[in-house]
Amino acid sequence: MHKAGFVNIIGSPNVGKSTLMNVLVGERLSIITAKAQTTRHRILGIVNDEEHQIVFSDTPGIIDPAYKMHEGMMNFVNSAISDADVILLMVEVKEKEFKDKEIFEKLKKTTTPILLLINKIDEIDQGILEDKVNYWKEQLPQAKIFPISALHNFNVEQVVLEIKALLPESPPFYDKDTMTDRPEKFFVSEIIREKILMNYKKEIPYSCEVEIEEFREEPNIIRIRAIIMVIRDSQKGIIIGHQGKELKKIGTLARKDIEIFLDKKVFLELYVKVNKDWRNNEAQLKRFGYLNR
Repeated sequence: MHKAGFVNIIGSPNVGKSTLMNVLVGERLSIITAKAQTTRHRILGIVNDEEHQIVFSDTPGIIDPAYKMHEGMMNFVNSAISDADVILLMVEVKEKEFKDKEIFEKLKKTTTPILLLINKIDEIDQGILEDKVNYWKEQLPQAKIFPISALHNFNVEQVVLEIKALLPESPPFYDKDTMTDRPEKFFVSEIIREKILMNYKKEIPYSCEVEIEEFREEPNIIRIRAIIMVIRDSQKGIIIGHQGKELKKIGTLARKDIEIFLDKKVFLELYVKVNKDWRNNEAQLKRFGYLNR
């Protein structure tokens, strides 16, 4: 008997969804920073053994949309509720309530099994944790609750065992050697975007999009040309920095991680362009994968 299904991770920004995804998949597929809205897309990570295929899905943090881009991000979250075989609802141990009332109401009404994961339990003492468990039991009685620490891989194995028990009987949806539905180019752009998130402050990381213009494999090297898009001329200057030093730094940091990810030598060229309205332009958002084509 083979079991397979879609297990979708949802929750507010910064609760640890991407950290959990990477622990579950055993590979760094989702970028992780301390900033909110790091994950913008729905990213699948596929875990296989002889009798199971678990298709995990990391989703953007739940936010109030300010741009068409955000609306696309929230569509990923809503579809993750509707097409899941198992929902992993992540909350932070210090979270007092679920911020998005509309989505929480959907979760209350769904018949899909919910595993409610209280994350970052290493940050509080046992007495407070018991109060939190009781609180979430009242809020979402049908959910099974697991206190975890994704960062320290605590209690994650118990969650995986529960997921396997809940999966429906099904043949695999993907080839058994597949790890994700995304092409290598997508992860290259995400690695570059991660370095921007980590090295620039304020609104700059949220104004940026990275597009891979060229990805050419040669026998001994992969040649990559990427465009960093910003929405203002002033941001272009900040990204490039004095005599190009900041852009060079981003390129060096990204290239090292890309070489590890692709397991091959990489030549990376970065350019910066102003693209004023990409976050509200439907045609561009489709091109970048935020809206359905």
